[in-house]
Amino acid sequence: MFCRQCEQTSNQIACTKLGICGKQPDVAVLQDLLLYALQGLSSYAKEALKEGKLDNKVNKFTIAGLFATLTNVNFDGEAIKNFIYEAVRLRDELKNRGFRVTETDASKFIPSDNFAELVKQGEEVNEKLFKQSSDEDIQSLKETTLYALKGIAAYADHAQILEHEDENVYAFIYEALDAMQRDGDLNFWLNMVLKAGEINLRTMELLDAANTGKYGHPIPTAVPLGHKKGKAIVVSGHDLRDLELLLQQTEGKGIYVYTHGEMLPCHGYPELKKYKHFYGHYGTAWQNQQREFSQFLGAILITTNCIIKPQDSYKDRIFTTGVVGWPGVKHIKDKDFTEVIDKALELPGFTEDKDGKTVMVGFARNSVLSVADKVIELVKAGKIRHFFLVGGCDGAKPGRSYYTEFVEKAPKDTVILTLACGKFRFFDKELGSIDGIPRLLDVGQCNDAYSAIQIALALAKAFNVSVNELPLSLILSWFEQKAVAILTTLLYLGIKDIRIGPSLPAFISPNVLNVLVNNFGIKPIKTADEDLKAIFG
Repeated sequence: MFCRQCEQTSNQIACTKLGICGKQPDVAVLQDLLLYALQGLSSYAKEALKEGKLDNKVNKFTIAGLFATLTNVNFDGEAIKNFIYEAVRLRDELKNRGFRVTETDASKFIPSDNFAELVKQGEEVNEKLFKQSSDEDIQSLKETTLYALKGIAAYADHAQILEHEDENVYAFIYEALDAMQRDGDLNFWLNMVLKAGEINLRTMELLDAANTGKYGHPIPTAVPLGHKKGKAIVVSGHDLRDLELLLQQTEGKGIYVYTHGEMLPCHGYPELKKYKHFYGHYGTAWQNQQREFSQFLGAILITTNCIIKPQDSYKDRIFTTGVVGWPGVKHIKDKDFTEVIDKALELPGFTEDKDGKTVMVGFARNSVLSVADKVIELVKAGKIRHFFLVGGCDGAKPGRSYYTEFVEKAPKDTVILTLACGKFRFFDKELGSIDGIPRLLDVGQCNDAYSAIQIALALAKAFNVSVNELPLSLILSWFEQKAVAILTTLLYLGIKDIRIGPSLPAFISPNVLNVLVNNFGIKPIKTADEDLKAIFG
């Protein structure tokens, strides 16, 4: 195996023996074989879509297949094998309908029906995937585009579930996957990266419309970090529809439902808040789940990415749904959560109430922009000197304490916007307020990056300046491919001087990094003191 798609990749080069995420070598190469099969499918899907003759099942399958290869989503070799077979079946179905393409190895690929032989095919493709171009910089841009596609697919999957789609998103995915089978020059791939950013912006817009249209715009809400006496289910991941279905199915059963990880912002949605047994938040970010789930006294449901190897102490009470998979863990395919509920009723639950801190969520764009006039007055009066967007992925690698320190040391006349699981480094800090405006504003999940972008664009319009002229600094932490997709969107929007850490992507070549530094002012984080001094001069 050779995998370098996430921030924790071994020695900042690549995982070659075992994924630090827990991905086994056979699953790693099968995921690459799935990408290869999707490339072959995309050649035909691209042509069928142009002619208006592509069944939407192909769109939905392609999105799910890409999403399944994103970090910490599906570790089940059998599930990935089935994705491969289905990709080839759909490809051949289009081929048999008469669509014609310039054939490539991927469009002619025939998977073995023997698992061991299929893994060998994956090993051969794994080598090809990271040598698709003899030019290091083109290879770097191809990988950047591929990882952005995975992030786009994750957002598109959530939006699809709530019936929000755009044919342009699918068209770009097919175009990019098809193009990866060919070289193209440096400018072509630079433009492809920026196009990925444009398409990701549209995809996040679809997801935002899906979530707010179904569940209302988030409102500021205090979320308890303690627990209630009684049976319990904790929900982790990102998917709001899964949470809603679980809340509906547990109503009146004497079970409290808690969030974990990036589900925390769900407490701000009016249509989810109405469930009386939707109580509070348990735990912190994804990388702490082994310790936190071991201590949880109920059933566990993982709705999207971020699963890590379940411990024996809770393996019999953790369930997955959607595209998530782990060998030996029960997968709920039909959204009937009866087994999860029965397991929760069987378990002891919490034996007493526990009061804890509360944290505030619900500061998405509507909430923030509803007080925009006051914010603008405070800026003009010199009471708010600067805004920081400190957000992104959390992770286990040392160096992420930087983000806690940065927030703690940010001057008292600054406001910190945050989103995604990176906030768990400081989400419960008491930072106070400025004339009634909290200094720490939780915009939501990584899936809500669109909201943060809209806040920045609205403030720029109000001050009649560009976003780059605002007193705003972006301090980002990255871990997986949704962060890559968001970064391409920021580049597409021309946003400059972004600080990123805790380390730079291993798949970015030195020359591509120079382009990002010279054209966009991308900066690796240093220390909190050094970066604050540089920002304020």
